[in-house]
Amino acid sequence: MALLEIRWHGRGGQGAKTAALLFADAAVETGKYIQAFPEYGPERMGAPVFAFNRLSDKPILQHCGIKNPNIVVVLDPTLMETIDVTEGLTDDGIILVNTQKTAQEIKEQLKIKKQKVYVVDASKIAKDILKRDIPNTPMLGALIKVSKLLEFKPMLESVRKRLEHKFPNRPDVVEGNIKAIIRAYEEVKE
Repeated sequence: MALLEIRWHGRGGQGAKTAALLFADAAVETGKYIQAFPEYGPERMGAPVFAFNRLSDKPILQHCGIKNPNIVVVLDPTLMETIDVTEGLTDDGIILVNTQKTAQEIKEQLKIKKQKVYVVDASKIAKDILKRDIPNTPMLGALIKVSKLLEFKPMLESVRKRLEHKFPNRPDVVEGNIKAIIRAYEEVKE
């Protein structure tokens, strides 16, 4: 695999940074080289944030921002009204959006001609299962489905381990996030 780059768009509190880190942890366990890093200032909850991943079969020697992502993941569709989420996206790239709209509606809204567009209502999944609008883990499940970058079951086990470590006394949080990942994996559409 050549170097592949992912840019996550979200708002503070939606878990873009956490999703990028969970993706990175799962990728490392497969023997891949990975980078995961956020980009934000002193913003508060709700402010736009970015997170990034680089993935490769070879050591990654560059340590700079990502300008031409292969994949863009949008956790908050309202960001598309003020930020060009497609900026720099490669011609053969993928954009994955948390939305109730169809992929065709997003294609038209963003004036996308070449790239593939996928949609999933990650907010609904999060609210249904987690009782909170934190769409990061559902979006991670959708990303794994559309990108085919990692095998689903090993990724799911990696995420489970990380969540069990982060929430040792909250099996409901762990199981809820696992269910949300699986549901988004099943419901994402092109």
